[in-house]
Amino acid sequence: MKIFLNGCIILSFFLIACSKGGQSAGSTDLPPTNLTVSATAVPDSSGNVNITASASNAVTYDIDLGNGVIQTSATGLLTYKYSATGNYTINVVAKSSSGQTASANTTIAVGIKRNLIWSDEFNTDGAPDPNKWGYDLGGGGWGNSEQEYYTNRSQNAVVQNGVLKITVLKESYNGSSYTSARLLSKNKFAFTYGHVDIRAQLPSGQGPWPALWMLGSNVDTMIWPACGEIDIMEQNGSNSNKIYGTLHYPGHSGANGNGNTTIIANATTSFHIYSLDWSPSAIKIYVDGNLFQTVANSSSIPFNHDFFVILNVAMGGTFGGSVDPAITSATMQVDYIRVYQ
Repeated sequence: MKIFLNGCIILSFFLIACSKGGQSAGSTDLPPTNLTVSATAVPDSSGNVNITASASNAVTYDIDLGNGVIQTSATGLLTYKYSATGNYTINVVAKSSSGQTASANTTIAVGIKRNLIWSDEFNTDGAPDPNKWGYDLGGGGWGNSEQEYYTNRSQNAVVQNGVLKITVLKESYNGSSYTSARLLSKNKFAFTYGHVDIRAQLPSGQGPWPALWMLGSNVDTMIWPACGEIDIMEQNGSNSNKIYGTLHYPGHSGANGNGNTTIIANATTSFHIYSLDWSPSAIKIYVDGNLFQTVANSSSIPFNHDFFVILNVAMGGTFGGSVDPAITSATMQVDYIRVYQ
């Protein structure tokens, strides 16, 4: 009888040990199975998307939202608000308690209704609207060896026939060989995050340096490049159809800007739309809806505070290059600027 009982005790201990070390039917060490992922956009054009992930044996879900953001959910349920219209691939990694994984994905089309928060259609002839625009005035090279003197004269900046015209003129003026204008919305309008569209036709010839750009509103206390700079469009006469989109910030100032280029047709004879999408996760620059420059945004770079808008045409300088002496005038025309959030 003792031998039989001892045998039963030994057998029971062996079975318990096997159960603890192996994968029994109820073990949580099994890998996730039957993973499903679904995503539904909330039908109010807000950018909100409801995501549902479900799997057997999963204890957490890592959800890659397709825009550089990854969030973890214990339930597999997540509502996320996208900041830009687009198609996003949502990839989910389900994890078991022992770290085993399974993955699946789905694609969602997100459409966001933008609200127009500021614009100028340039429909009233005369001086640019003083409620929207001020002027930078003066010469001295502007830190780039430029040759123009900026004025607030109608010869250099005027609204006519539904467009703003910024014109460089060859003339001797206050020690400079050229005059032009530089309009800015500083202290009149600034914003953080949004979408900008500027429809413009660029000047031709070697020497003019047109720019559609933005500076951090804290530029007076956080000296450039610490304030941040977003160049939506720059061009020079060495290749008039080559468009530059560039960000400047500490470590990426001057010629070391974080930029890219694209080639378009008829930049100086036709209007094109130069655009910016700016969000907490990315800064994207487009021409006619075609994306050509993307910079990941984060708290480590100065693109998470108010910026104001600048429209100008410089002459020569480090970017404009040599100036054709035969050029007596050159004009950038701006049909509209629209800012959405």
